[in-house]
Amino acid sequence: MTSSMIPGLWMIIASILLPIIPHYFRQPTMILSVVLSSLSLLNGFGTFLTWDILGFNLTLYHSDNLTLPFAIIFHIASLLVIIYGWHNKNLIENMATLAYAGSAIGALHAGDFFSLFIWWEATALTSVFIVLAGNTISARNSAMRYLIIQVCSGVLLLIGASMMVYQTGNHELTKLDLSSNFGVFIFLAFGIKAAFPFLNGWLQDSYPESSPTGTVALSAFTTKLAIYALARTFPGTEALIWIGAIMTAFPVFFAVIENDLRRVLSFSLNNQLGFMVVGIGIGTELSLNGTVAHA
Repeated sequence: MTSSMIPGLWMIIASILLPIIPHYFRQPTMILSVVLSSLSLLNGFGTFLTWDILGFNLTLYHSDNLTLPFAIIFHIASLLVIIYGWHNKNLIENMATLAYAGSAIGALHAGDFFSLFIWWEATALTSVFIVLAGNTISARNSAMRYLIIQVCSGVLLLIGASMMVYQTGNHELTKLDLSSNFGVFIFLAFGIKAAFPFLNGWLQDSYPESSPTGTVALSAFTTKLAIYALARTFPGTEALIWIGAIMTAFPVFFAVIENDLRRVLSFSLNNQLGFMVVGIGIGTELSLNGTVAHA
């Protein structure tokens, strides 16, 4: 059985329906939506859904040998997050978690920058409710800062994509470099979500403030989506080697002096992202395979 529906869309639909589902059926419904979403992966490689709007051909569902392993990882992570949070009866958090994971999976299958932008912002808007689920004043303040930073990332992506269309007439999700001004904007947009040095404060600020189950969900998708986007568009970019090297080293020092275990894990996540960024910067088939495996 296969489906031409965009992977992740079943999860978003289920998240909308959760309020009318009895609480003892919510987690099984969430599991079922992930399974239904995963059936779309059986379609294999190719472009399965496009949409012409205002003269733009949006590629809403595209799959290839880079998309598929990340999609499998994200579906497995979704199942693990749901199982880990089985005890959690917070309806808003459950809805946000499922929609967030579905949006991240949808983003993997975007074949152009404008489709990616839609899902990029969807992950930002849904994940902010996960931070808010920490239900403290600190969590609420952190959620607002998190939202501002994530929206800024989306704005940079939209600016870069618009400049790319204006200068080249192309908006397909393809390999870029830093010699173009639109490439720099898109690189910075991805860099914010990947927690590059000096752009990473949001990660240590927001992840520890969410609920325990929320921290697990957040760590699984946002930054990994950025790693996928970098691997898709900037493989072999030498600057990533230096950026990744800094990411692997400096967070360790902060983790050593930190007392909050969840904040320690946030620094450790930043450190592990650095290894993936280095692999993308090297850009060989072996290093990219290693990056995907590490994700």
